[in-house]
Amino acid sequence: MIRLFLTDVDGCLTDGGMYYSANGDELKRFCVYDGMGMVQLRKKGVKCGILTSETTPIVERRAKKLNLDYLFMGVGSQVQDGATSKLEVCQQICKEMGIGLDEVCYVGDDVNDLDILQSVGMPVCPRNARPEVKQISGIWVLEHCGGDGAIREVADRILKEL
Repeated sequence: MIRLFLTDVDGCLTDGGMYYSANGDELKRFCVYDGMGMVQLRKKGVKCGILTSETTPIVERRAKKLNLDYLFMGVGSQVQDGATSKLEVCQQICKEMGIGLDEVCYVGDDVNDLDILQSVGMPVCPRNARPEVKQISGIWVLEHCGGDGAIREVADRILKEL
């Protein structure tokens, strides 16, 4: 049973595009269906959060709007020496919650997600994920792309199993 749902941002909660205005503002597009999926998971007692290597007010604002349980920005990966990995953060959360990695669903799409995806009970990636991610043993490759209902697809499945 999944008790913790975590996701990356770019390429999972968003389409992976980086949008900049003429004034230099950074913009991201989020899918409201994905947000509602996370809200529904929380209502059923599943803790939800974001793990991302970026540090941006846009992500902080989205996490706050969804009232997420966890937000870790600036989280490294196995490709960023010296930084705390997403897997290490996930392990810390699991310890805090008193659960195992087998009770975690993680949605990731690129090489900086490989370590955590190879360790959790329910590894998931959007259809537009990198080939290296799609090759992980046991990974569920979604029908939807990141930023276009991928998170909702996962949330709906988890909700059916609760």
